[in-house]
Amino acid sequence: MERILIIGCGGAGKSTLARALGEKLGLPVVHLDKLWWTGNWENVPLEEFDARLTAALAMPRWIIDGNYSRTMPERIAQCDTIIYLDFNRFVCLWGMIRRVICNYGKIRPDMGGECRERFDREFIRWIWNYNRNNRARNYAWLNEAVHARTFVLKNRREVRRFLSRI
Repeated sequence: MERILIIGCGGAGKSTLARALGEKLGLPVVHLDKLWWTGNWENVPLEEFDARLTAALAMPRWIIDGNYSRTMPERIAQCDTIIYLDFNRFVCLWGMIRRVICNYGKIRPDMGGECRERFDREFIRWIWNYNRNNRARNYAWLNEAVHARTFVLKNRREVRRFLSRI
C-alpha cells in the first residue's frame, strides 16, 4: 500500500481514516478538499485544481481522500489500493453533524482556504442522496480497478478493525 485512494460519502470519515493510515504507514496525506477550496467556500479554478492534483499524483507515495468524480479515473489509474467507505446515509449524516458541532466556525486542517465549518443544507442533501447517486458508479470503478487492492468497509467497526490489522 503505497498509493491509496479513500472514497465515500461525506461524513463517513475519509479524512480521519486518511490521517490514521498516514501515521501508521508513514505516507503523506492529500485531502482533495484542501486542493479544491479557497477563500470562503469558493473553489479554485479547474485548471489550478488539476495542476495541484497532478503534482500530488506525481509523488511516489500518497494517500488521497475525497471523491471529485471528474478526476476519479486518473486517480484510480495511479493507485495501488482503494478503500471505499460504503456507509449508510444516517451514519454519514451523524458524522457530518458531529463534525460541524465540534468544529463550528473553525477551519479544519483538511480544508483549503478560509472555509469555516458550518451547516449547509446543500451538503446535507448531497449526503442524503449520495448512495443513490454514486454507489453503483463507485462499485463500477472498483470493478474496473483490477490492478488495485480494494477494500469496502461498511461501518466504523470495520474501519477500526482494518486499521488494527495494518
